[in-house]
Amino acid sequence: MNTRTIGIASALLALVLLGCQAPPAATPTMAPTQTSQAPTEAPTVAPTSSPTASPTDEPTASPTTEPTASSTVEPTASPQAQFPRTVVDDEGTSVTIESEPQSIVSLTPANTETLFALGAGDRLTGGTDFDDYPPEAAAAPDVVVQVEVLTEQIVDIDPDLILAGGNNFTPPAEIQRLRELGFPVVVTYPETVDEVLADIELVGAAVGADEEAATIVAAMEERIAQVTDAVADLPQPRVFYEIGYLPDIYGPADDSFTADMVSLAGGEPITTGDPVSFVIPLERLVDEDPEIIVLGDAAYGVCPDSVAERPGWDEMTAVANDAIVPVDDIIVTRPAPRLGEGLAALALAIHPDADLAPPTAGTSYCEVPATP
Repeated sequence: MNTRTIGIASALLALVLLGCQAPPAATPTMAPTQTSQAPTEAPTVAPTSSPTASPTDEPTASPTTEPTASSTVEPTASPQAQFPRTVVDDEGTSVTIESEPQSIVSLTPANTETLFALGAGDRLTGGTDFDDYPPEAAAAPDVVVQVEVLTEQIVDIDPDLILAGGNNFTPPAEIQRLRELGFPVVVTYPETVDEVLADIELVGAAVGADEEAATIVAAMEERIAQVTDAVADLPQPRVFYEIGYLPDIYGPADDSFTADMVSLAGGEPITTGDPVSFVIPLERLVDEDPEIIVLGDAAYGVCPDSVAERPGWDEMTAVANDAIVPVDDIIVTRPAPRLGEGLAALALAIHPDADLAPPTAGTSYCEVPATP
């Protein structure tokens, strides 16, 4: 990769590492620069400053935090999609939404994608510079640029609802600040595939699209079941999912979202050995001896031939057997409605002969051009 490509990949990796949904116990260990979910994840770049903003209205009381095992929805009126209603987000915060939101700001690409899938994309009035699906999502003004939240622009938009990301994807100080300014902020942070489904229902409840969310989740559950059934009786090879390479080797943290995806796809995930770090030493990786290496960083120009040339990697079974497979990291690790197709892509990377329909979404990387 050239220097520019490495820089872009570094930026994306921070988003990917955060978007991969690592456990919230501590800030993940990442490479020095920043950024997923664009072709998804890389090292982090903390915001250089917090824009100052004045509330346009008197701040309302900030939501109270109530610990909960999972996000829940507590409608305050009995008919579906009636408002006001209260939802409990992934951080256990009760958020009351007074009326069906017509102006919505999304601070993560996953929440943006979910909004469009719910049919609420026309209500998106602010998004991130990594919003790339569907293509029309990019038209919304960017209120997150290189992971920095532009609070003044959000105040100018004066949204009815803000959808943020947990585990520092959206800086906690910014979430608190937006709440103090009177905005209802719902934080999503799924750590497993099941929690992705729950969060789609959570966002659906927050925007008044309960039925649409239920339909999406049912379709995802069906696709996920197809994948898990197809690989249920197959051997489970040791799989290393490469999130990034250089300056360190980046892979799934213990008990992370990406590790859960590998398990559901029929592999035995090789993790970093730490629940809050995405960095894996080469020595550990060699000792774990992956039988298959899946390149989540293929979108950044990392292809099988370059992996085979890395010093020390030729000792691994996957390299010796040319079992290095590129995938589209966005559909595999973005916690959004296309995740079922991402799971199918990952399962076919691990088990290419599985009786499974190929994914209907995603981009192919590292394909060898046909000979003229």
